Amino acid sequence: MSRSGVKRVLVVVPHVQAGERLLDILPALESDMRIQVMISTPETGYRWSGIEEYVRRLDGLVIPWHQAVSTRFDVVLAACHWGLAELDGPVVLMPHGVGSLGSRIGYDGDADRHNLHRDHLMLGDDVIPTVLALATDEERAVLGEACAEALPGAVVAGDPSFDRMLAGLPYRDVYREALGAEPGQRIVLVSSTWSKHSLFGADPAIFARLAEELPRPEYLVVAVLHPFVWHAYSRRQVLAWLARAREAGLVVLPPEEGWRAALAAADVAVGDLGSVLQYAVGLGVPTVMSTCSLAGVRPGSPAEMVSRIAVPLRLDRPLAPQVSRAGPPADAERERVVRTITGRPGQALSLLRGTCYALLGLDQPSHGVPVSPASLPEPIR
Repeated sequence: MSRSGVKRVLVVVPHVQAGERLLDILPALESDMRIQVMISTPETGYRWSGIEEYVRRLDGLVIPWHQAVSTRFDVVLAACHWGLAELDGPVVLMPHGVGSLGSRIGYDGDADRHNLHRDHLMLGDDVIPTVLALATDEERAVLGEACAEALPGAVVAGDPSFDRMLAGLPYRDVYREALGAEPGQRIVLVSSTWSKHSLFGADPAIFARLAEELPRPEYLVVAVLHPFVWHAYSRRQVLAWLARAREAGLVVLPPEEGWRAALAAADVAVGDLGSVLQYAVGLGVPTVMSTCSLAGVRPGSPAEMVSRIAVPLRLDRPLAPQVSRAGPPADAERERVVRTITGRPGQALSLLRGTCYALLGLDQPSHGVPVSPASLPEPIR
């Protein structure tokens, strides 16, 4: 080794959405000469196709899981609980979507279950995360009821992804150009999460229908599919399924990045119970939500709140008139949704940076770390 005494930080990447969230945090740490960052993918039984290629493209030091579990780390960064109990080092756990509560009803059908239950956070009598980064003060209150043992390590840190979207709003025109939009053309961002209740799950032809029904001179339709869709079926298969839609002018974004910039550029967002539509309302974008997805929504969740704001999308009816009815949320509605996304707007990066440096036992560098705007979208060609 060329250097001694360097603090070791492990970034745990079980899937793309966790990796992308952690990439929002890394710039606050990795340039420090006292810190070395390593990356590993847990071997939990859930091994998504293509995850090895994804982590290799990050150009960091990727170590095998067996090495990760046998190494002492000064900080472990995670945005998913998979495999964390096997690691040696203080864990900073954050959500990889909107908040830690989530909106999806669990596999067991329990509508009251959310991601702050003790079965996510504890192993026996031990709390797994040393620090649990929460998005809002409401989540802290829920944690106190669901898993009081984790409260001492809870930090309300906001949402770094949403902060980057807000920082990207001044670059709306640049994002539109990158997506291929013509002047005056309305961008309709169409997103689908995974599961049978998702937009794509309920109607696999939804992207083609929208691209064909919305007149091309007036609209540009942009598709965002959850990374699990890409990894469950493969890039080749997904693009084959979307061939008809792409012939009709659909722009397809890759699973890794681009959707946040597309949201900043969008005139309308069409979606389901996933996080994208919740972020859309938070940005003030007019929204249309599939009524089919409500079957998978946990009562009282952020997605249910969005369903009361968005135009309901009926898949058995013509789509264009439903999209044209969408208007921006009222200020009070938008503010309510923002409060479910972040309790510390614009502060997530600095709060998480301070948290990590405290665990590392290092003084923070004197220079600040500005919030980077959402990255430029790069559509699949």
